[in-house]
Amino acid sequence: MLKEFKEFAMRGNVLDMAVGIIIGAAFGKIVTSFVEDVLMPPLGRLIGHMDFSNMYITLSGQHYDSFEAAKKAGAALSYGVFLNAVINFLIVAFAVFLLVRTVNRWTTKPAPPAAPTTKDCPQCAMSIPIQAKRCGHCTALLA
Repeated sequence: MLKEFKEFAMRGNVLDMAVGIIIGAAFGKIVTSFVEDVLMPPLGRLIGHMDFSNMYITLSGQHYDSFEAAKKAGAALSYGVFLNAVINFLIVAFAVFLLVRTVNRWTTKPAPPAAPTTKDCPQCAMSIPIQAKRCGHCTALLA
């Protein structure tokens, strides 16, 4: 069983998938940092100096000075963090789309199959030229 697992794990497609997952996780961290540290602060400033990560609804009806205080009390529904996650996802999805689109352009499309130059004789099943009127093997007339 250990030998079978080793053969499975060492196949090219499994290793390619593992590399893709690792690179994807690192890419996700980069995009998350881009969204949280570069994109969201100016966006929050444009809409009135608003910090999305501190946007929440208190479930208990009490007032809390910060999201952390409301979270510690167990009375916070943070839609701002969710909004950050949605924007993060959209940017990651768009970046992956652009990457896949670029890679698809780089890959060569297979050439269309060449037109056949021979056909099989209906009488003897031997291969003969397409233009032949009579089989060279069995001398049958061809339609």
